[in-house]
Amino acid sequence: MTGHIPRPEILTEPQRRRRWSPAEKLAMVEAIYDPGVTVSLVARRNGIQPNQLFGWRKLAAQGALTATSAQEEVVAASEYRALQGQVRELQRLLGKKTMEAEILREALDVAAPKKRPLRMLSWPGEGSR
Repeated sequence: MTGHIPRPEILTEPQRRRRWSPAEKLAMVEAIYDPGVTVSLVARRNGIQPNQLFGWRKLAAQGALTATSAQEEVVAASEYRALQGQVRELQRLLGKKTMEAEILREALDVAAPKKRPLRMLSWPGEGSR
């Protein structure tokens, strides 16, 4: 034993679970890899169950905690899907407007009078001298 007894945490809010920030989770997962340290020891030091730490380690290996290393905000999956849908809609509208612009450009080309070279506009017979 290490002689370190974790102090109990008193939750004063109505929530019953402790919420760990992604940075705190990542720090605990990184502590596992220190020499001479076990998962159980890190879990005991932080007052959590080892299986929870194993789950966080798996998430970190999959890259789920990488946003914290870059100090970026983590976005909920539902919000991410909504933003993806918004991007698809904007791409669809952009494609539609691009097609409309091409159709109008072709219509202008058809409707515009053709420009003829000046030598074709000379009087017949003048150019044959």
